[in-house]
Amino acid sequence: MMLSSHKKRQTTMSNHEVRYAGFWIRFIASFLDTLFLALPVGIVIYFVSDGNWFDLAQYQQNMQMALSGNPNALNHQPQTSFTWELIFEISVLVVTIIFWEKWRGATPGKKFVHIRVVDAKTFGEITNKQAITRSLGYIPSTLLLGIGFLMVAFRKDKRALHDLLADTAVVYGE
Repeated sequence: MMLSSHKKRQTTMSNHEVRYAGFWIRFIASFLDTLFLALPVGIVIYFVSDGNWFDLAQYQQNMQMALSGNPNALNHQPQTSFTWELIFEISVLVVTIIFWEKWRGATPGKKFVHIRVVDAKTFGEITNKQAITRSLGYIPSTLLLGIGFLMVAFRKDKRALHDLLADTAVVYGE
């Protein structure tokens, strides 16, 4: 009986040939995703909101004050629209899931550095539920002073808090 290529990959990976992606390669992938995925979505949302998502003028003023060495640069934070922020976050999540579906667990940044997100037990493709759980898991990973992300550097399986919550892993592969 012939196994499909998907089944062969699962079998191969479960035979201890899996290479988990470490902190720095994941950091690079995340940076690339911010640049090529989140930033374009953010620009579109900003213009669709007719500039109502956040006060760009206040950001610019804060930057000028900070660059001039003014210690009061962050005293006045820009106003943001919760509704538009939510639309942005949901849009990034949807675009991410679309890429995971199309590229079998990889976003543009992950694809570029040849890593992907897989189910931690089967090393097969993740479900939409895992994708959403993993994305929402970024919140506690971030709120815990970034420790949720730093866990990758200290765990043998290189899993972050959001990976543990979603039962996923990031591995080298296609």
